[in-house]
Amino acid sequence: MSKFLIVGLGNIGEEYAETRHNIGFKIVNYLAQEAGIKFKTDRYADVAELKHKGKLLLLIKPSTYMNLSGKALNYWMQAEKISIDNTMVLVDELALPFGKIRIGPKGSDGGHNGLKNIQEVLNSNQYPRLRFGIHNEFNKGAQINYVLGKWNEEELKTLNERVALAAEAVKAFAFIGLQRCMNQYNTK
Repeated sequence: MSKFLIVGLGNIGEEYAETRHNIGFKIVNYLAQEAGIKFKTDRYADVAELKHKGKLLLLIKPSTYMNLSGKALNYWMQAEKISIDNTMVLVDELALPFGKIRIGPKGSDGGHNGLKNIQEVLNSNQYPRLRFGIHNEFNKGAQINYVLGKWNEEELKTLNERVALAAEAVKAFAFIGLQRCMNQYNTK
């Protein structure tokens, strides 16, 4: 059975639960809930195993906080012997309109501390990622409050359907591969 590591980025703690920065956690939570599986606390992360069409998706929510996400990702890649090509990072993206998803094989950290740490730990920016648009509707100097802020009423109207689409894309990544997944979901 092929194994995939799906890393939802976020911060642990109730105060961060429904914030824009925690969209990675929200997507893996959706996948687990949809499959009726539970996360268990393990080394550097909460972990759940999702079996989908002959593939094993190891869902992790790093417990290292955002700025040390690479530590959890690297540990689970090594422990489970999962290649970087079979790893996908789920992350919030200011440069995309709300709810838009963009899947790619590599990229810069774009100033995102979680991606910056992953890049430092892996010594590479060549890893699949799904970026979920959170838009950038904030005043100058208010980025941290915006990113760590809760979803607004307008966003909440369609948030669940956009999260469901992102979750569908994650499963497609494991089942049909990165290139076909990009072709299919980067236009939705």
